[in-house]
Amino acid sequence: MYSFGFIGCGNMGGALAAAAAKTLRPGEILLCDQSADKARALAETLGAVCGDNEAAARESRYLFLGVKPQMMADMLASIAPVLRARQDRFVLVTMAAGLSTARIQEMAGEAYPTIRIMPNTPASIGAGMILLSASAEVTAEEKAYFQTCMAGAGVLDELPEHLIDAGSAVSGCGPAYVDLFVEALADGGVACGLPRDKAQLYAAQMVLGSAKLILESGEHPGVLKDRVCSPGGSTIAGVQALERGAFRAAAANAVSAAYEKTLELGKQ
Repeated sequence: MYSFGFIGCGNMGGALAAAAAKTLRPGEILLCDQSADKARALAETLGAVCGDNEAAARESRYLFLGVKPQMMADMLASIAPVLRARQDRFVLVTMAAGLSTARIQEMAGEAYPTIRIMPNTPASIGAGMILLSASAEVTAEEKAYFQTCMAGAGVLDELPEHLIDAGSAVSGCGPAYVDLFVEALADGGVACGLPRDKAQLYAAQMVLGSAKLILESGEHPGVLKDRVCSPGGSTIAGVQALERGAFRAAAANAVSAAYEKTLELGKQ
């Protein structure tokens, strides 16, 4: 019996498997993927075991369903007989955008205990933001064990499932927005004469430090922004330029657009 089994070892599944490997003993993780070579390479790195979907469905205490929302129904249908035949207790773990725990249970054919998570790419370096919601069938002990094992991925935060999609539009999609912002800042630095590598370093470290200051100070971002903006200074001139470009509106609209798209995925 494996503690964690992963069906799908893509960027996110692989990152979560790597996080789990920080806590679990070698051999407690089973990996399977459409690309056997990908699963094998990751297994060698983590000290995990390779298998197939049926083995993962049959022998995993926590079964991660790391496939795209559009592929979930077919994948669950293929392993449903294996799940139905099990006599022991297990938990399904889904990270599919837009698919509720109830929908996953429907696709699986029974109301199995199900944990829904929405991670983000910084989980690959242990700095992720992982949103979590559990179906009523999941016990407090099962949830606590899962959270302990996944602590190596970053911060886990539990919230009501009806807020998962909204939260994911911020933290799950947000890394792409931040990457775009850092790239744009670096472009600006290059336009001002900085070498590309220096401009990117300065922009990325500035974002990292600013985020840490928000979290550790507990102060509102607007207050911290005002402290950088001296009267008649360079920073407030830059802030005005951002406002002329509707920077804040564009960022808020990006979250709303991502949220609406997630809702669409859940209806497919």
